Amino acid sequence: VQLQASGGGLVQAGGSLRLSCAASGRTFSSYNMGWFRQAPGKEREFVAAINWTGGITNYADSVKGRFTISRNNAKNTVYLQMNSLKPEDTAVYYCAGKYPTGTYYYTRPSYYDQWGQGTQVTVSS
Repeated sequence: VQLQASGGGLVQAGGSLRLSCAASGRTFSSYNMGWFRQAPGKEREFVAAINWTGGITNYADSVKGRFTISRNNAKNTVYLQMNSLKPEDTAVYYCAGKYPTGTYYYTRPSYYDQWGQGTQVTVSS
């Protein structure tokens, strides 16, 4: 599976953006997927995850209630709807995928073995 993230941009605080992560390959529907972000000078951090069925979602506390992760397996795409954006959400956002084996360490970047190239999200105050 190869991943391509898109949808980033510049938005004012309080605004919304929807990120997309398009996957190539016939096995996407079997992959657990996640979104991470990395701000300048900071480590990559977990944002949200969705399991391969779409039935289990998890969020970082910092985005809970504002962001929603979803997937459309027919379109080989995972989404991150971001509402009520804050300046501290500014970062490069990455999508990641992992064919599920072993323990589901969805918050750990090391769990995932497929990564998209990142898309910049900038929130102005």
